[in-house]
Amino acid sequence: MSSSELISYDEAQNSAFDNVLHRKSKESKGGMRAMINKDNKAHAAAVDEYFQFWDNKKAEDEVEAVRQERTDNYASLTRQYYNLATDLYEYGWSQSFHFCRFAYGEDFNRAIARHEHYLAHNIGIRPGMKVLDVGCGVGGPAREIVKFTGAHVTGLNLNEYQVQRATIYAEKEGLSDKLRFVQGDFMKIPFPDNSFDAVYAIEATVHAPSLEGVYSEIRRVLKPGGVFGVYEWLMTDTYNNDDLEQRRIRLDIEQGDGIAQMFKIDHGLSAIQAAGFELLHHEDLAATDDGTAPWYWPLDSDMRYAQTIGDFFTVLRMNKWGRLVMHNVIGALEACWIAPKGTRKTADSLGQAADALVEGGKRKLFTPMYLMVGRKPEESE
Repeated sequence: MSSSELISYDEAQNSAFDNVLHRKSKESKGGMRAMINKDNKAHAAAVDEYFQFWDNKKAEDEVEAVRQERTDNYASLTRQYYNLATDLYEYGWSQSFHFCRFAYGEDFNRAIARHEHYLAHNIGIRPGMKVLDVGCGVGGPAREIVKFTGAHVTGLNLNEYQVQRATIYAEKEGLSDKLRFVQGDFMKIPFPDNSFDAVYAIEATVHAPSLEGVYSEIRRVLKPGGVFGVYEWLMTDTYNNDDLEQRRIRLDIEQGDGIAQMFKIDHGLSAIQAAGFELLHHEDLAATDDGTAPWYWPLDSDMRYAQTIGDFFTVLRMNKWGRLVMHNVIGALEACWIAPKGTRKTADSLGQAADALVEGGKRKLFTPMYLMVGRKPEESE
């Protein structure tokens, strides 16, 4: 069997597994309803496949070989992570799987949308442009950017379940003529050279085994003169991997968010330039001390930043007390065979990551929104 035939076979196997796992939950409204409508055996297999990379691997015992194993298996790790976590994301957060900044008096949903608008503005997305969303989730940002700019957006995602849900959401909002969602690996983007006028990625390429590798693929499919913008998850210059507590924070984020390994800011900057982009702008949007709400506040317990009833319930679901309630509810549902085994373990892992994200944010060890904007040179340059 040739390498291309082997890849096709693996993709067919993955697709068949995902369809068995999710059954008709792709057509549900998401959240808890989708969460409980899984195949129990397939869900248990997904839990085992994902957590084999993390169980009994503590920060104090971490060695490079362990990180390399996760990196080598990034595709399996990422695909199974989102098989397990997507419904929990939709239940607890929103259909836009990213963080954002908050202006004074700004509610959660408006801030999320503005963060997406800000990236589209920095890239210069305009009506009629063909745009690629790399790592599109269930399509929340793509739908918003289509409505904001009038461009046509193609979403690329490794996880077939998310592609299916994104397609259904686009149909429900009457945006199918402006949106297309495709299953594929962003390390091998399934489009010809020079296909898109612009490309963006929102907190997605952190799952790549190599930032230079994924940025190089993005450059390949971008037309000459086109612009790429990314919100990247990176450890800051303050981060010290030799500090055990800081390493624990990083590892908890990686485990709870399906990340093989994170890099520091200087690595990200080097990677985008090594991929052949002219770096137009870069900035850590999380590094602000202007008195507005911090990016991590919905994960914390500080209700003073809540602006609406919706904000209140978002925080209630996401803070420690809400997660404790969820832990017990899911445990009861598992005991009654309503929720598949491993759902609580996944939710607890997400909660552990949430605590680490807050710690990392408060100590300025981590940023989920390092903005980099790069231009692909014209062919004559």
